[in-house]
Amino acid sequence: MWAEYGAFVLKTITLVVILVIGLIAVARASQGNSGGSKKSGGRLQVEKLNDRLATGADRVRQVVMSKKAYKAHQKAQKADQKAATGKATDQVWVLRFKGDMQASQVDSLRREVTAIIQVASASDEVVVVLESPGGAVSGYGLAASQLVRLKDAGLSLTVCVDKVAASGGYMMACIADRIIAAPFAVVGSIGVLAQVPNIHKLLQRHQVDVDVLTAGKHKAPMTLMGEKTEEGRQKLLDDLKAIHERFKELVGRYRPQLDLAAVTEGDFWLAEDARELGLVDQLETSDAYLLAKANGADVVSVTWVPPVGVDQRLKKAFSSSLQGAVESLSQRYIP
Repeated sequence: MWAEYGAFVLKTITLVVILVIGLIAVARASQGNSGGSKKSGGRLQVEKLNDRLATGADRVRQVVMSKKAYKAHQKAQKADQKAATGKATDQVWVLRFKGDMQASQVDSLRREVTAIIQVASASDEVVVVLESPGGAVSGYGLAASQLVRLKDAGLSLTVCVDKVAASGGYMMACIADRIIAAPFAVVGSIGVLAQVPNIHKLLQRHQVDVDVLTAGKHKAPMTLMGEKTEEGRQKLLDDLKAIHERFKELVGRYRPQLDLAAVTEGDFWLAEDARELGLVDQLETSDAYLLAKANGADVVSVTWVPPVGVDQRLKKAFSSSLQGAVESLSQRYIP
């Protein structure tokens, strides 16, 4: 009996401790959030990649060179830096876009593009390191429009693809003056897709009625629960074809050298084959391209770091507190 009572008390204490720690975490997170936008707001992170590359190379030299050779190199490097002081240097701005189905990074891209346009010179180049299998038309359409802003500002635009730029990803890439891709990157998939699951027959089988009410003949041609009709199917197909035509027009406008009939049926290619078709201009990784640029220009990375919402902070704080409490109690009470 006493053993059962002790186990009950232990469970109760454990639960109370976890709840108290959780409440403390919530209070602290709320206080941090009330401190103003300076703590919780987003920020623009700017880094000169030349410095990072130089630091990495210098660490290697310290290991592989003799002390005498390393000192001689440092002396020569200082002389080169002194000679270069005051000379005009080209600017290469670097953006990174890793897209999901909703192109949710587009808000960060908007801020990054706005920042660059305000300070860049007409001779500057913008390099977008892009990775995306595509997704929502509206999201990727807006992302592509952000890249158009760079070109409208008179800047040279290069897109580097190391892994994939397909569908909406290629919608963005095709805006560039030059597309550079790693040999085994996947490129293309210029097409449009819609999938509409339908459980109407399943509901009928179980005698479940669902009324789908619309105002407008074409408001919802195909729905999850409503009955599928050939008319509705055809309407959705017509909509997809209309979007596809706009997609093809966009690609043709910025890549006029393409044989659109050959590359806009939804196929994708490895970059080596894509270059032969004109979808890609050059085979190279983004690392190699930016390293070469760093030899004669300032390569500057611009990244918008979005704000962390209070809900995310609370979730993280509570999760950490819960895990810590469980581990602490486990160490203390488990024999």
